[in-house]
Amino acid sequence: MAYLETTPTAHPAHQQEKKERIADFATDAEFRALSNAWRAMALERKYMNNFSWLGRPLIQLPMDAMALQEVIWAVQPDLIIETGVAHGGSVVLSASMLELIGHGEVVGVDIDIRDHNRAAIEAHPLAHRISLIQGSSVAPDVVAQVKARAVGKKKVLVCLDSNHTHEHVLAELQAYADLVSVGSYCIVFDTFVEDMPDDYVWTDRPWGKGNNPKTAVWEWIKDHPEFVIDKSVEDRLLVTSAPDGFLQRIA
Repeated sequence: MAYLETTPTAHPAHQQEKKERIADFATDAEFRALSNAWRAMALERKYMNNFSWLGRPLIQLPMDAMALQEVIWAVQPDLIIETGVAHGGSVVLSASMLELIGHGEVVGVDIDIRDHNRAAIEAHPLAHRISLIQGSSVAPDVVAQVKARAVGKKKVLVCLDSNHTHEHVLAELQAYADLVSVGSYCIVFDTFVEDMPDDYVWTDRPWGKGNNPKTAVWEWIKDHPEFVIDKSVEDRLLVTSAPDGFLQRIA
């Protein structure tokens, strides 16, 4: 069973205690139900829009930002591919981790990188770690550009956070997951759409129950035994936008 060890230099007793606690969270129905209810309320109130990373707006739950830095530090990637740029907070977060590691590049792909966001990202002190590609993440020419960046990279991490329809995310998985190196991750965000209350209405959004990133993950992973869903990341967070979305390549 997959388990992300994020404290390899910690005392073995600490590591074991943490691992057992996370395993207990997996079966803590009361805690999980409370976490899901909180997440639904947070979405309605746009709670995740309150944050930033090194000056750029970061539309993400703080728990997921914590998980992302843990994954990056554990994997030590040479390349991070992110679909969905928005204001740039996530690509800056990734770039800051690569700067600490001392190597690597993040490639951000978005169908619409607004001029003011591009200008701010390109003026950021970490811009030397960031490349931006404008276009649909599943367009053949864009996929080709991204794959060209991956040539020769030993460790690749992928984060999918653009259009959240089943069809689009499935196409992204088919386009980019094979770039992920063994031991690294393809992180699929906003899988929680499938777990929202039945009566929740997604206003002006083409996704919803039965048509979202989680359903795409479930369909795709059936034919890809080289990946497993790492439940340990979700279980340590409990409040996450990516349940069943932390996909680790094991072969």
